Amino acid sequence: MFRNFADRFKSMRAARSDIRQLQMMGDRELADIGVMRADIERAVRFGRR
Repeated sequence: MFRNFADRFKSMRAARSDIRQLQMMGDRELADIGVMRADIERAVRFGRR
């Protein structure tokens, strides 16, 4: 039970870090990787579609 909680917590922290890094990128850089600024959180949490 504790291990599951710890794994989920690590995953949440990694997602927040990824979102923060993508938000610091410019619009051109985001376009190069195929992500619009409005879709950053969805892209990190669920992947691009």
